[in-house]
Amino acid sequence: MAVTTCIFDAYGTLFDVSAAARQAAGEPEFARIAGCWQAIAEHWRQKQLQYTWLRAVTDAHTDFWTVTGEGLEWALERNGFGDDQELYDRLMALYRELQAYPEVPDMLRALKAGGMNTAILSNGAPDMLAAAVASAGIGEVLDDTLSVESVGVFKPDARVYDMVCRRFGCDTSEVLFVSSNGWDAGCATGYGFTTAWVNRAGEPVDRLPWRPAHIIPDLTGIPALAGL
Repeated sequence: MAVTTCIFDAYGTLFDVSAAARQAAGEPEFARIAGCWQAIAEHWRQKQLQYTWLRAVTDAHTDFWTVTGEGLEWALERNGFGDDQELYDRLMALYRELQAYPEVPDMLRALKAGGMNTAILSNGAPDMLAAAVASAGIGEVLDDTLSVESVGVFKPDARVYDMVCRRFGCDTSEVLFVSSNGWDAGCATGYGFTTAWVNRAGEPVDRLPWRPAHIIPDLTGIPALAGL
């Protein structure tokens, strides 16, 4: 069946998760992280994801904002800023205002002009996602923002992917699912979606039973993959 519905992961896919640490490092009051902001951003993201997986498999769900804060606490301690409350507060505030990657607005507008359903499917809590969508100015080109809080478990649990067809009344074969996380794209392939992995960093494919259908360097080619 033809693609009717394009679904996007949020953090790292539409929104640049390194932007918070990068912006803070450029502010005079946080110049102390100018030489290590990349490491902070990498460790933060690594632990944020690891904690979602661990909470999912141990049935210890909490909201993504809590997990994001816990990941940042670990990252700051790992890089020698464990007692820096001012830095923690600033980075968390900036995370709520992440900007979209440059190609995102035009890509989403092209999908909507072509008659596609568009939505976010994210681990993010509803208030986090609403803030990011508003900050990036992309609300008008999204039909919905779907949060795992509706089902109480993080990706890649199948109950998360179930939300898409339930919301749009479509078959899995009509969905193009796009994620910057190789594991997310792989697991969504196993679920039954057609998938695109946005591999901005040129990383190897995750060793999972399933592979993304498409591997792309950024989001500019999504309308073509959707058949537009």
